[in-house]
Amino acid sequence: MQIIHKYFPDLTEKKIQQFSELQNLYEYWNSKINVISRKDMDALYINHVLHSLAIAKVIQFKKGTSILDIGTGGGFPGIPLAILFPEADFLLVDSIGKKIKVVNEVSTNLGLNNVRTMHERAENINKTFDFIVSRAVTNMTDFKKWAKGKFNKKHSNSLGNGILYLKGGDLSEELRGMSHQKHEIANFFEEDFFETKKVIYISY
Repeated sequence: MQIIHKYFPDLTEKKIQQFSELQNLYEYWNSKINVISRKDMDALYINHVLHSLAIAKVIQFKKGTSILDIGTGGGFPGIPLAILFPEADFLLVDSIGKKIKVVNEVSTNLGLNNVRTMHERAENINKTFDFIVSRAVTNMTDFKKWAKGKFNKKHSNSLGNGILYLKGGDLSEELRGMSHQKHEIANFFEEDFFETKKVIYISY
C-alpha cells in the first residue's frame, strides 16, 4: 500500500482504506477462483494496482465520465481506477464468468457504487462511453475493432474520448500507421517492473 501512497500522496482516508483492503480481498478470492498468478499475488500493488493507475498519470477523469474496461480479468485496470475516481462510472466486462464473479465480490466489499459488471464479449456491448481502458488483452488492431462504435460524441475531459491501453514491449510494428500517443510508464514510476511498459492513447 505504501507504494500507492508514494505516487498518489493526496488520497482521502476512504481511498487509502479501499486500496489497503485489496490485498486481503484478492488473496481470499484468488484462493477460491484463480484470477491472478501466485507470483503476481505477492506483488499485487506494483504489478496490478500501480500498473492500472498509470492511466491516472495521463488523465484525471472528470465527474460523470463513463469508462469501459474490456477484458478486465480480476478487475484491472478498472477497480483501482474506480477507487481513485469515485465520481466516474465504470463498466467492467469479461467473457469469463468466474472472473466477473471475483470483480463483483471485490467491488461490493469495497463499497464501489460506481462499478457495474457484465459477463459478455466486448463486441456484444451496445453502449457508448467516453473512454475504453484495457491491459494487453489482444493486439491493437483487433482491440480497435472491438472498440469501434462505442464512443460518445461529446468530449468533456482534458483528452478527447478514446482508448487508454496498457501494454509492454516493442510496439512499433503493432502501432505502425496508427495515430497515437505513447506514454512511458517508467517516466511516472521508478520500479523496474515498468521499464518497458506504456500507456497508449488513441483518440476517437
